Amino acid sequence: MAAQKKTPSTGAPGEGEGTATPLHVAVVMDGNGRWAKQRGLPRSLGHRAGVDALKRTVSAAAELNVRWLTVFGFSTENWSRPAAEVAELMALPKRYFESDIARLEREGVRVRVIGRREGLSDELVKIIEGAQARTAHNDRFFLNIAFNYGGQADIADAARRFAEEVAAGRAKPSDLNEQLFARQLATADSPPPDVIIRPSGEQRLSNFLLWEAAYAELVFQDVLWPDYGAEHLKAALQTFAARDRRYGAVVADDVLAAG
Repeated sequence: MAAQKKTPSTGAPGEGEGTATPLHVAVVMDGNGRWAKQRGLPRSLGHRAGVDALKRTVSAAAELNVRWLTVFGFSTENWSRPAAEVAELMALPKRYFESDIARLEREGVRVRVIGRREGLSDELVKIIEGAQARTAHNDRFFLNIAFNYGGQADIADAARRFAEEVAAGRAKPSDLNEQLFARQLATADSPPPDVIIRPSGEQRLSNFLLWEAAYAELVFQDVLWPDYGAEHLKAALQTFAARDRRYGAVVADDVLAAG
């Protein structure tokens, strides 16, 4: 299973602190509403401030030698929010791509939006597909935006796709293993995340990358997403660098000590 392979170090996250930079960082962009409430502002302004935090984080991740960044923008459960807030959230990809797609293209960022297209407007789907096509040739940095995404939904969709392959005679049930199943997921083109970061003080995955998180390190930070920036990402990577990742195994010294 790909998620059990240790990813290579790509350099230090800061000036001498830590030794390993994660290849793939995932972030739950959380706290927009609380940020706005603390300032007496409508939640919509919190979401817009969150777009600015995304821009800062993409730039910081690339500067810190991260190669893949996956961010959680809109979950399959967010449809239950008030209609006005859902409409604001639906407008965020357009706002982000209109303001930043030229820079992303110029700086070698490849954009992919993972998640279900069902329920999205034709205009939004066109914007998403346009951003993906415009950056498809880039390979310096990979940005996955999880939008209308849920980990459970993605697993169910992957199971459905494999069942369709079996029904069509292109696969047998006995073919299925962890590696083959992972290739059915929306994240099939990305390595598994090394670390999942959640700002806002909450400590849960909230249905984000459930399969892929099997061996990811979890880092929780007490900062609301609109305030997030390079210093917070650097601190998270320093925490990651201090972790001892064993992937279910033990090292020889631990075996001797246990004996």
